[in-house]
Amino acid sequence: MTNDEILDLYSDYLISSFGQTTATGVSALRDGQISHDRIRRFLAGSVRTSSDLWQRVKPYVRAVERENGVLILDDSVAEKPYTDENDIVCWHYDHSKDRMVKGVNFLTALYHCQDVLFPVGVTLIAKTEHYTDKKDGNQKRRSPVAKNVYVRAMVQQAVRNQMAFRYVLNDVWFASAENMRFITLTVEKEFVMPLKSNRKIALSVADKKQGRYVQLGIVDLKPHTVREIHLEGVAFPLLLVKHVFVNEDGSTGVLYLVTSDTSLTWGDITASYRKRWNVEPYHKSLKQNASLERSPTHTVTTQTNHFFAARAGYIKLERLKMKTKLNHFALKAKLYAQALRSAFDSLQELQATS
Repeated sequence: MTNDEILDLYSDYLISSFGQTTATGVSALRDGQISHDRIRRFLAGSVRTSSDLWQRVKPYVRAVERENGVLILDDSVAEKPYTDENDIVCWHYDHSKDRMVKGVNFLTALYHCQDVLFPVGVTLIAKTEHYTDKKDGNQKRRSPVAKNVYVRAMVQQAVRNQMAFRYVLNDVWFASAENMRFITLTVEKEFVMPLKSNRKIALSVADKKQGRYVQLGIVDLKPHTVREIHLEGVAFPLLLVKHVFVNEDGSTGVLYLVTSDTSLTWGDITASYRKRWNVEPYHKSLKQNASLERSPTHTVTTQTNHFFAARAGYIKLERLKMKTKLNHFALKAKLYAQALRSAFDSLQELQATS
């Protein structure tokens, strides 16, 4: 079997699995037709990169892309609490849980168009530098490259790959002035981003020139209206809206959204940013349906290649979703029901023969 054929087999195994995934498990699934050593050598072989991911997903993106597509940037942590620490499996701050967790921190560029979501770029954050924390004196790790640098590189690569999209969407952690300038002036795209309520804004060009900035949270914004504002370090005006929403627990939340596209209405801005929430089911499906976190691999190379195979599995699920109109979790439930029936039938046969 070629490496691509093994990748295809291994990613199918990751989708089909309901527990820990191992090279021995793949071999057993194929009744020993491929040895577990061959799977291990595959995982320990050449590192699959973001460029390899693009080559794999490119034909599917080309089939759905439109000029109104969006590029979503976000990060997450795949928890690996019992795995030995290395450059990628280490401690990271998880803003979704507001605490440090041990695992792999990964950035993803996701292309969204026509209700389809494909990963088109990925970066695993490698903390290769060791330093002593001045506050507590403990030895810690850090990445020599800031996440915002990776984010800009991923946007740049999407443009170089000639993907059709109009807006870049990201969360508040990547809403820096430098990122705004890069998206609008360097790659000539538009963006919709949230701002923190303590961000300093100027309410007019004159205020900006005279250095009169106020905190965003104290500005009186009328519902369903837009207001032009100015940010320090950003030479062009932005439109600001206040979006009040209701959480699942009944509580209310507030999003302050800004866009570089001054032709948009309140409804356009909020509808465009709403597409960013597709990143949450992506992360959930990658972890629960494609076995992202269920590999006992120990080295940076094998862990990186396992992560690549999990994304290959996610892409397969997304393509199946397009064909069957079933979401990833419904597809996984069908696989589980089939596996349960097979196990039940096997048990009945064993009991009958015994």
